[in-house]
Amino acid sequence: MDQTRKNVALLSACQGLLLINNSVLITITGLAGYALAADKTLATLPATMYFLGSALTTLPVSFMMKRFGRRAGFTLGAVCAILGSLLCAWAVYTHNFWLLCAGGLVLGIYFAAGQYYRFAAADAVPAGFKSKAISLVLAGGIVGGFIGPETSRLTKDLVTDHTYAGPYLALIVFALLAIVVLRWLDIPPLSEVERKASGRPLAEIARQPAFIVAVLCGMVGYGVMNFLMTATPLAMMACRHPFGDATFVIQWHLVGMFAPSFVTGALIQRFGLMKIMLTGVALNVVCVVIALAGVDVMNFWLALILLGVGWNFMYVGATSLLTESHTPAERAKAQGVNDAAIFITMVVSSLSSGALFTQQGWQTMNLAVVPFLALAAAGIAWLAFQRRRAAQAA
Repeated sequence: MDQTRKNVALLSACQGLLLINNSVLITITGLAGYALAADKTLATLPATMYFLGSALTTLPVSFMMKRFGRRAGFTLGAVCAILGSLLCAWAVYTHNFWLLCAGGLVLGIYFAAGQYYRFAAADAVPAGFKSKAISLVLAGGIVGGFIGPETSRLTKDLVTDHTYAGPYLALIVFALLAIVVLRWLDIPPLSEVERKASGRPLAEIARQPAFIVAVLCGMVGYGVMNFLMTATPLAMMACRHPFGDATFVIQWHLVGMFAPSFVTGALIQRFGLMKIMLTGVALNVVCVVIALAGVDVMNFWLALILLGVGWNFMYVGATSLLTESHTPAERAKAQGVNDAAIFITMVVSSLSSGALFTQQGWQTMNLAVVPFLALAAAGIAWLAFQRRRAAQAA
């Protein structure tokens, strides 16, 4: 196996381990927060702190990787996963809601670092293989889709009389595995010139239509997905569906998020970025329609699968588009700003998710995402028009 394919395979494995972490947190953190919070509208605050930790550290992590390499940044993230998991487990054991929030904040560093797996895959591959490399790395997340919810179910009552402490302890094992896998990763470092160069000013990079639409679609795709996904276990609990049904729905949502990655890169090469991203927006709209049609388990199941596939098409497309807008010397700030914008969106979406669900309900939440999906569709159409006009002028 050549080094390029080896790196993609290793990064895909790391993505799977990251998504085990994420899917466990998705499944249990809202419920643990609901059990520990005196004010139930704050139930999703621990999940919000997870994304806040990512938002606060994604730029520092990006610049750290520029200076010390991808592997050092990824290893730091896995170490933070261990520390954060210990804090969350202790929080559940001691019935301390605010310590659970602190643990989520530390765990967010792992998510911030792990978000660069997809960019690392694109660092050392030919331009024509970038979208495939990105999608193949994200495909590793399907492992998390199956193992994470099962881990939550099997370890939920592992610590007697302290429901949800067990899954957090299980996350330590997966973080240690990630550290082991990373030992074989060999991403070529930036040259001395590239490390010292700053490239164009950020304002100039950010004025490019490709950059604007990439960031917009990344924010909308992740924000809508996170907003609805975070509230799903709470909505299912309110509809008196058992915990096992909630884990089943989240499991298949994660499959929807990552299974398409085996073909998303090929679809982009065949049909083009714009069409695949617009298809992602359309799938999100269909998700909303199905969610509004009823609250049976099958409604939640099918809506969340489509939400996952829609996210995949928008996210892989936006990531591929972003790589077109910067040089290697500029990637730390361009990628860092992109991911910071996404994480800020996730902070807002997860925090508002619990409050809006508690106060307005599941149907209002679904209707609320439609204007944002329309904005993303308009941005993609604008970029397609800009490119068509440039091609005609040439």
